[in-house]
Amino acid sequence: MVLGKYWAYAVILCCLASPAQAAGIQLLNSDPNLAGAIWYPCAGEPKHVALGNLEPPVEMGLTGVKDCPVTDAKLPLVIFSHGRGGWFGQHSDTAEALADAGFVVAAIYHPHDNGNDRSESDSLSILASRPVDMIRLLDFMLNGWKDRAAIDPAKIGFFGFSAGAYTGLVLAGGNPDFSRIAPYCPESRKSLDCEQFRRGDIPSDLPHEPRIRTAVLADTAHNNLFTQEDLAGIRIPLLIWRSEFGGGGVDAKNSALTASRLPGKPEIHTVAAGHFAFLPPCLPQLAAAVPRICTDTPAGFDRAAFHREFNASVVGFLRAHLVGGGEAR
Repeated sequence: MVLGKYWAYAVILCCLASPAQAAGIQLLNSDPNLAGAIWYPCAGEPKHVALGNLEPPVEMGLTGVKDCPVTDAKLPLVIFSHGRGGWFGQHSDTAEALADAGFVVAAIYHPHDNGNDRSESDSLSILASRPVDMIRLLDFMLNGWKDRAAIDPAKIGFFGFSAGAYTGLVLAGGNPDFSRIAPYCPESRKSLDCEQFRRGDIPSDLPHEPRIRTAVLADTAHNNLFTQEDLAGIRIPLLIWRSEFGGGGVDAKNSALTASRLPGKPEIHTVAAGHFAFLPPCLPQLAAAVPRICTDTPAGFDRAAFHREFNASVVGFLRAHLVGGGEAR
C-alpha cells in the first residue's frame, strides 16, 4: 500500500466530513426492480433507519436521517452494485462517507441475486441482467427520482464489489466471453450456469453505459470471462482494489491477471487480506448468523482500520475524477 497517498486521502476525508454529518436516506420500495436506498448530504442527528420489507435476512437497518430534505444541487452521483447474494446496504459505510463528501449514492437489490432471493445467483442470465439493473437505476435517478435536480448528469460514477465489480467492467465497456466457462463445466457438474451453457442459452451483447465517467471496482468476480481484448473497450478512469488472498469465489491470481489486462493506467491497490475484508466490520447479529463473511484472513486483520483507508481512497478518487481538485465542498 502507498501510505503517503493513503494519508493524503485520509486528510481529505477528514476535512470533508468535518463537522460530522449524517447521511440523508430515502428508501426505495415501490418497485421490486428498484428496491433499495439513496444516500445524500444532510445536516442532522443520525439514527437507526428501519428497513421494513426491504430488510435483508439478518436484521440490519441503516444509520442516517430518513427523508432528510435534499437542499443541494448539481451533485455527483455514484451507483452501487452489491456482490453475489448481497444486499443494497452492503457497503453503507462507503455510501455514508460519499454522502458526507457531497455525493448522492444509490443502490438496489439485484433481482434474483440477493440475500432474500438467490433463485438465479448461479445462472448465466444474472450476469447479463446485472448491468441492465444498473442502467435502470441510473435512468430512474436522472429522470424519475423526485429530487433529481440535485444530480449533475455529467458527473456519474460507479462502485461495485465482487459480482458488482464484474458488473462495472461490463458497463465500462468490457465484453465477457462466456465460452470461457467451458473448462469449468464438465458433464458431471449440474450447476445452473453450466446447464444453461450446455444447452446454448448463452448471453450476448451485454450493454455498456457511456454516462458512467469513472468507477471503483473491489475484488472483481468472474475474472475468467475477460481477456485483454475483451477489456480493450474500457476508456474511463478506474480505481481497482483487490485482495491478496481472495476467497468467496474470487481467485486472487485471476483477479491480479484481470487488473493487469486493463487498458490505460488504472490505479491498483492490494490489501493483505481475504475477499470479505471489503465488507464493513460486522455487527454482532451478522457475525453470529454468517460468520464466514465476518472472519478475516489473516486472523487479527483490522477491518475497521482498513475501511477508514479504503473509504478515504474511494472518496478521494471519485472526487478527483468527478469533481476535480479534491477540494472540500
